[in-house]
Amino acid sequence: MTATLFDAFVLLASFDHRLLDIVGLSLFVSLNALVIGALLGLPLGALLAVADFRGRAPVIVLLNALMGLPSVVVGVLVYLLLSRSGPLGSMGLLFSPKAMIIAQTALVIPLIAAVSRQIIEDAWKEYAPEFSVIGISRLQAVALLLADCRFSLMVATLAGLGRAMSEVGAVMIVGGNIDGYTRVMTTAIALETSKGDLALSIALGFVLMTIILGLNVIAHSVRCWASRRYG
Repeated sequence: MTATLFDAFVLLASFDHRLLDIVGLSLFVSLNALVIGALLGLPLGALLAVADFRGRAPVIVLLNALMGLPSVVVGVLVYLLLSRSGPLGSMGLLFSPKAMIIAQTALVIPLIAAVSRQIIEDAWKEYAPEFSVIGISRLQAVALLLADCRFSLMVATLAGLGRAMSEVGAVMIVGGNIDGYTRVMTTAIALETSKGDLALSIALGFVLMTIILGLNVIAHSVRCWASRRYG
């Protein structure tokens, strides 16, 4: 065990090219998924927060349920969508980083949308009477509330990034875990552990845990700073 930990430390200290390639691809895929997920999830959650229509409650329940959707289910659905016999099969995206981005985006959108809906809805209940008096429409209120709640929404966005980076099932299915092309940290850890290469697995696990811990520290710091500055 000591020798394995030492080998893992050597990989980290020497900036091993395999490790850097895997970490770089993981960040590329997850950050792209986060940007797309935030661009779609934040407005969706805000619209749902201020909207008033029949069937709103079931939609909210469905959105909350999708937050816990198993990643392997998402992987299978995206696989069917992108497979050669699927509706998007002609695009040739399967077993590529683009397919992995699509899968992670599908996982991130419900989380960001559900959390942002709750945040915006709380703010909407507070500001709705004032908006009504000055004649601000619900659509205009969406933009104002997104700006006003930006720090709380940043926490939701960082949670989405954590969800994307820690996911393994979907990217394994649609990416194929191809060495040097679609192998990210989570899939590499699973594979290398099964092969007995524990040093690389531990090194990647350390990097992944550092990133996830860093995201939580940033989220907590942003929340505390916003609370002190704006009350």
